[in-house]
Amino acid sequence: MKFQAYRLIAVRLGLALLTLLIVSALVFAMTGLLPGDAAQEALGQAATPEAVAALRHQFGLDQPALLRYGEWLAHAVRGDFGMSLANSLPVRELIATRLPNSLTLAGLTTLVSVPVALAIGIVSAMYRGSLLDRALNIVTLSTVAVPEFLVATIAVLVFAVKLHWLPALSYLSSVSSFGDLMRIYAMPVMTLLCVLVAQMARMTRAAVLDQLNAGYVEMATLKGASQARIVLRHVLPNAIGPIANAVALSLSYLFGGVVIVESIFNYPGLASLMVDAVSNRDMPLVQGCVMVFCAAYLALVLMADLCQIVSNPRLRQR
Repeated sequence: MKFQAYRLIAVRLGLALLTLLIVSALVFAMTGLLPGDAAQEALGQAATPEAVAALRHQFGLDQPALLRYGEWLAHAVRGDFGMSLANSLPVRELIATRLPNSLTLAGLTTLVSVPVALAIGIVSAMYRGSLLDRALNIVTLSTVAVPEFLVATIAVLVFAVKLHWLPALSYLSSVSSFGDLMRIYAMPVMTLLCVLVAQMARMTRAAVLDQLNAGYVEMATLKGASQARIVLRHVLPNAIGPIANAVALSLSYLFGGVVIVESIFNYPGLASLMVDAVSNRDMPLVQGCVMVFCAAYLALVLMADLCQIVSNPRLRQR
């Protein structure tokens, strides 16, 4: 049984590495199709064709695409994503300065969103069909339907412009106390919560309901077990795999879907760095940021798969 579990884990890990390789090729190809040119962007529209050609040669942009991809991939495997064309700095250093900010925002959002979403999903499943369940479903559906840029804009208008409770922009350099930290992160975290909590709560409800319809729940009910005991002692251990998948898929949004949130609040994270890189046609920086996002997403999905394998004996016996 242990050998089969390790085999499943090895297969998942191999698929994750293969996916990362495919994504690297797609990202490299798609960035090459973007309009504009880093050399032209750096020199301006008044630059002569000779100067642009010389800078393209310096950047290595005049080499064949396949050769450039091979060299980039060989260095990327070692953690070296090359030099930024706009800043003349190593991409690794630029990412290292922004990644802690993105991880902090993701960590704070996770600490709040996961317990709230799990509680809402479990309570909604326990009281399915009731007025409370219908109310929670309406709230979660309405929240999922509202785009995050609208939530962020309303939050700025209400809490920053109208009430003057919170700063409209997230300047981390102005943090001098724990209170300042909470005030700066309040609106970005609140905006992300509106999306994540609703998604996780609905998927958690579906996973718990699927287990509540199983035969062992009916047997436990006939033996006189209370609903709370059934859910806590029997349903949740069997629903760990689907719930872990729900949490992983929702939290993966934090690494790739916070572009709008970071842009609105001027938060110095990795997503805003990637937006600036796209504007400057800084392809090495774009490729590095995308690969970090993809690796983080695959790590979350892999962790969810591991939880599902460990929690489900049938998967270990396949």
